[in-house]
Amino acid sequence: MNRTLFGTDGVRGQANTYPMTADLALKLGAAAGRYFRRDGQNQHRVVIGKDTRLSGYMLENALTAGLTSTGMNVLLLGPVPTPAVGLLTHSMRADLGIMITASHNPSTDNGIKFFGPDGFKLSDAAEAEIEALILGDIQPAQPQNIGRAKRIDDGRSRYVEYVKTTFPNGLRLNGLKIVVDCANGAAYKAAPEVLWELGADVIPVGVSPDGTNINKGVGSTAPGAASAAVREHGADIGLCFDGDADRLIVLDENGVEADGDQIMALLACRWADEGRLNDRTLVTTVMSNLGLEQHLAAKDIRLERTPVGDRYVVEAMRKGGFNMGGEQSGHIVMTDYGTTGDGLIAGLQVLAELVRTSKKTSELTQVFKPCPQLLKNVRFQLGQDPLESQMVVAAIKNAETRLDGQGRLLIRKSGTEPLIRVMAEAEDRALLGEIVDGLVAVVEAECA
Repeated sequence: MNRTLFGTDGVRGQANTYPMTADLALKLGAAAGRYFRRDGQNQHRVVIGKDTRLSGYMLENALTAGLTSTGMNVLLLGPVPTPAVGLLTHSMRADLGIMITASHNPSTDNGIKFFGPDGFKLSDAAEAEIEALILGDIQPAQPQNIGRAKRIDDGRSRYVEYVKTTFPNGLRLNGLKIVVDCANGAAYKAAPEVLWELGADVIPVGVSPDGTNINKGVGSTAPGAASAAVREHGADIGLCFDGDADRLIVLDENGVEADGDQIMALLACRWADEGRLNDRTLVTTVMSNLGLEQHLAAKDIRLERTPVGDRYVVEAMRKGGFNMGGEQSGHIVMTDYGTTGDGLIAGLQVLAELVRTSKKTSELTQVFKPCPQLLKNVRFQLGQDPLESQMVVAAIKNAETRLDGQGRLLIRKSGTEPLIRVMAEAEDRALLGEIVDGLVAVVEAECA
């Protein structure tokens, strides 16, 4: 069954423009409610969280209307990180979890992510069935079976208490000065609370959301403000999250960035040394740097690659029984602790290493030498499919021939934005630039 509404991470788009309209959200809620309430019973519940975008109010209300119209009882968490929704969906015995967020995208965008009763994101097949229901006539509940909605005031506190349990017993953060950049997003209260309660001296950045400033000049995709704060305050480390706090980027004491690949290298090697890394395997995507793969191979750790998207990483982890995976962008998934990427829990694992080793952050986070990698994006219009063009196909084949034995090429559509991503790796930087710039020019010509 095909999916056209759902991308690699739920439904996403510009707020108040299809598909991120109140009308579509209402239908989506009703379809999801009907899908999870097929047995006709009236004891079903769904938890809904959101980040700090202004449009979250509109979508939250519309989803609630659709869900209750089919008999689902709705529990509203308010602003919480995405991993909190996965956690609370399972712990509150809900049938469905929904997170309203566009992650690292600007405030004018929004999105809707779905979690199943086990706390993991829904499969492609389940999303396709929900999408099919939207196109049909959704049967509403009888008047006496309409669902109720209830605000859960301590959702964030439940998440905070759980996150602290993932930090090793006997360790504290006393004496560490930590810059934490919450991107004016969903973790703006939870992250500083956790770090302070574990003993850190916390310097908060991006903790004043106003509905329109999420990810604006702050967060994991714009770590400059946090980097400056690290240097200004003489901090030991900086932790940068994205808008829904499922990503982490680490800054060392000099404000230098370490991406998800470096974080995974650090944690995977540590877990392997402790015998905790299942089958000595790390799961990551095709975007992860070749240097990571080479470094792990030297440590007798296998790297398994998946398509881009943390949901595909998690699917491969569950299928293979692996317990660590993630993405270069900073999604770090540790199924010993959670069901999806969790920037705060990943950050605590890095901080535990900092405390255990008494090393500087720069000594911990520059684990391997990355292979030179260049990524450029080309925006296209809806309805276009430049990757089907014969000229683009021929250009890709020619680029692959030139890189054969010297590097690798990845060109794909983004699953969350109308972008073609052109990425290549090669030790020869001149060749790398020629390959990427040449492909970008061909794709741009097709999109003109």
